[in-house]
Amino acid sequence: MMKPLPFAALLILIAGGALVHGAVTLRWDTLESKEKRELTAHLHAIDLAGPEWRSEVVPTEMPTNERSTATSRRYIGPAGRVVSTSLISGIPGSVATHTPDVCYPSSGYKTLRGPKKEALALPNGRTGELYVADFEKKSQTKVDRVRVRWAWTVSGEWVAPDSPRWAFAKALRAPTIYKVYVVTPLPEAEGDAVPEEDAITKAFAASAWAAYAAAFAN
Repeated sequence: MMKPLPFAALLILIAGGALVHGAVTLRWDTLESKEKRELTAHLHAIDLAGPEWRSEVVPTEMPTNERSTATSRRYIGPAGRVVSTSLISGIPGSVATHTPDVCYPSSGYKTLRGPKKEALALPNGRTGELYVADFEKKSQTKVDRVRVRWAWTVSGEWVAPDSPRWAFAKALRAPTIYKVYVVTPLPEAEGDAVPEEDAITKAFAASAWAAYAAAFAN
C-alpha cells in the first residue's frame, strides 16, 4: 500500500499535469469574441471560383485535432488545371501540429524535396513566409506529384516558424489560429530537375494566400 505522503505527491503531479494540459488546449477557456467567430466563419467560406475557375468543397484529407475545424476546396481551371486549398482553424495546440511533411509520407507519398521556406509576395505589398515541399505517389497507372505550401496566421501575416508548437504557445490568449495548405500538381521531371507549376496555376495559388490575408483587413 502506498504511503500517504508519496500518494499525495502523486495526486498533486496528476492534477498539475491536467491543469497544464487544459491550459495548453484551452479546455478551460470557452470564450471567443463575436468578431473572431465571424472572421473564422468568413475564412472558411472563402471561395475563389470565377469565370475561369470552378470550385467544389471536398472532404479534407488533413487530420484535425480537438477543437479544430477544416474546410477544403478543389479548384478546376483552364485546360484542367487543379489547385486545392485547405483551411484549418482552432486552438494553438491542435492547429500547430500535423504538417504535410508528416502527413503526406504517412499517406504513402515519397518526399521529393523539402520542406524549405519560401517568401511569397502578396498584392498588398506585404510578404508572407511559407513552407514548401514536394511529394510523389506512384501507382501502376499514374504518378501523382504535388507541391504543398503551408503557413499559419493569427492576424493575416503568414508565418512559417521553425517550431510551430512552441511559437504559438504564446498565442494561448488568442484562442484561434489558422493554418492554410495550398496544393498544386507538378509535372514529371528527369533526374534531379525541379519542376515548377505553370504560370497560370501558380498565380491562382498566390491569389488564395492573398484572399485569406485580405479577410483580416475587412
